[in-house]
Amino acid sequence: MIWFSYSTRKTLLFHHPFENWKALISDSPHLYILLFSGIMLCMQMVKIYQLNHLSRKQFQCLKAAQMEAAQVWDCCMETRKSARLAHLPWPGRDALQKATKGRFALHSQSVQMVVAAFLANVQTTRQLRHTHPQMKMKYPWRIKRFYPVKWPAQAVSKEHGRVVLPMGKGRPSLVLPIALPKHSGACSLVWNHGFALHVCVERSQAAEAPGTVAATVDLGEIHLAAVTTTTSEALIVTGRGIRSLKRQRQQQLGKIAKKQSRCQKSSRRWKRPQRAKNKQCRRAERRIRDLRHKATRKVIDFCVQHQVGTLFIGNPHGVRDKKSGRHHNQRMALWEYGKDRDYLTHKAKAVHIMSFTGSERGTSSQCPACGHTQAQRQKLGLSRLPVLGASGPGGFDQYASACLWDPSEVSSFLHVSPSWPVQVKE
Repeated sequence: MIWFSYSTRKTLLFHHPFENWKALISDSPHLYILLFSGIMLCMQMVKIYQLNHLSRKQFQCLKAAQMEAAQVWDCCMETRKSARLAHLPWPGRDALQKATKGRFALHSQSVQMVVAAFLANVQTTRQLRHTHPQMKMKYPWRIKRFYPVKWPAQAVSKEHGRVVLPMGKGRPSLVLPIALPKHSGACSLVWNHGFALHVCVERSQAAEAPGTVAATVDLGEIHLAAVTTTTSEALIVTGRGIRSLKRQRQQQLGKIAKKQSRCQKSSRRWKRPQRAKNKQCRRAERRIRDLRHKATRKVIDFCVQHQVGTLFIGNPHGVRDKKSGRHHNQRMALWEYGKDRDYLTHKAKAVHIMSFTGSERGTSSQCPACGHTQAQRQKLGLSRLPVLGASGPGGFDQYASACLWDPSEVSSFLHVSPSWPVQVKE
């Protein structure tokens, strides 16, 4: 059982600044009622249940359900592809639901959710083809063999210590021995080196921001996050524990792959090390996810403690473009800064901190006092000052232009490691 942040919410009200609430509510009077009834102060999170102890019959039922969902996706893909080749209007939601109705051994709402996911994929691809043509995005074309099965909240039945997932009229339901929380909702059957059930759970959200202080976060591969505020408070969260776990995983997978290379693929001897690889991947993923949650939680708790109302999260996109040798390139490839940014964004929303992101390019060479870069200062005949990002703790790159802070005034350091509990050093 694992908690996992998921960036979905019921409304977009809190994406607007506080001063825009009155105009937003005046345009939609029904939002005023929802706001003060408590519905607007809820967010959705995902609780992950690992399905480890399944019987052979249960495993085959779950596998057949995902294969059936993949056929729904393939049907939608072929329908859209045939319309495109015939130069006809692309099918919409009603046309695809009509084409898939009553044809597959799934619950009707599960089929509709697959159709909705397919249409969202097509819409996203269409937008990216116009906004980012260099990505050369393709519309869905690959035939899938497996696809996650989803059930909406109204289709899920919770009983005493178990959950019942319907498979359609006249077919036996999937019964899993899981005690779901009280406010649980939609469920999704996912394969990630093993079956897992993702359950949406509602959580309350803070009604107002902790304060008005501004803060910035610099993400890093060694130091997971470095935080500073406009009140000269700073925090460093060390990510060496996550880094060591990834290194350990790569070494173990390399040893197993060396032994597996001497076996014939899909044989019984080949499947034994393959199961070991899946087990190691699942274990490392759970441990890394746990450390990432703890580290990002410490960042948000630090922001709440120091009354932060606005949080800037630096985006280090483009750091992988520079070739630095195969060893460092592997470390950069394993750096999941996108997940760090998503976790921080979601946790900031839960405490009502407005967060945004942007590029860090060119901020480490800018002087916070005069605004000139090092090269410009030399041309103007000014003395060469140490770069703030180089002298500050953890590489506070974008802080030179975002906040004026004293690098000698660092309040605390946080170290996260898998071999010892979280420690805070004052």
